Amino acid sequence: MPEPTYESTLRELRTDQGVLRYHEAGDGPPLLMLHGSGPGVSGWQNFSGNLPVFAEHFRCLVLEFPGFGASDSTGEHPMAAAAPAVPRFLDGLGLSQVDVIGNSMGGIIAAQTAIGHPDRIRRLVTVGGMGRNLFSPGPGEGINLLMEFAEDPTRERLVQWLNSMVHDRSMVTEELIEQRWRLATDPESLASARRMYGRGALEARAAAAENSDAPPTWAMLHKIKARTMITWGRDDRVSPLDMAIVPMRTIPDVELHVFPDCGHWAMIEQKQAWESAVLAFLLRKDNS
Repeated sequence: MPEPTYESTLRELRTDQGVLRYHEAGDGPPLLMLHGSGPGVSGWQNFSGNLPVFAEHFRCLVLEFPGFGASDSTGEHPMAAAAPAVPRFLDGLGLSQVDVIGNSMGGIIAAQTAIGHPDRIRRLVTVGGMGRNLFSPGPGEGINLLMEFAEDPTRERLVQWLNSMVHDRSMVTEELIEQRWRLATDPESLASARRMYGRGALEARAAAAENSDAPPTWAMLHKIKARTMITWGRDDRVSPLDMAIVPMRTIPDVELHVFPDCGHWAMIEQKQAWESAVLAFLLRKDNS
């Protein structure tokens, strides 16, 4: 199979709420891959390194959420736009059921989809981010650095945030910094980061949650029917490991895999170990 490239895998799906862009590689059962948030983020940034391995077994569909600069924005808050984008995307491709891998924010959206549309998700894999802080202070160090970048987007603040994402800081190369800086300072991407992580936005979200009667996602995890695998970096400074306790205990059919010497990007920083564990989970027979 040829090595997947950005250009060769890029696709467009026209919907009644604008164009959804995505990357497609491989043949087989459909595997939906949902990216996280942060300056300069994209589905391609999160998962392009994993595509060669997963595309040998699955039809990989890397969705770009609205509001992050690739798919058309709906004008909503990026988190609000992301959740309905998933069933809209599946409907547009005629897919009744998929496996899902969600990184950080993408894991939250994947969990919400599994709760709201239980028959559409066969197996669910999350990478950090899902749950709530029990022992560690919240928001975590990485979220605070993200908030500082959104308020004052300098190159130095971007580097500080990128360093908080990984255990091994040698991964934060000049190439990565330049790539993320170019994407993060794009006007639409920067506006998205401010809507999500500006100090005022976070305070408003906290106040709305306090005054809402709707239960948070972490309190609804017991409704997930999909067999679930939670993956986490032991050294995650964005969403600390104690956040995994609630989903680990409340999702009915769940297993937790923790990777040592690993920060928030388990699929990148512990690539081989993570891919091996996730593939074994996704390819395991249903009666095992």
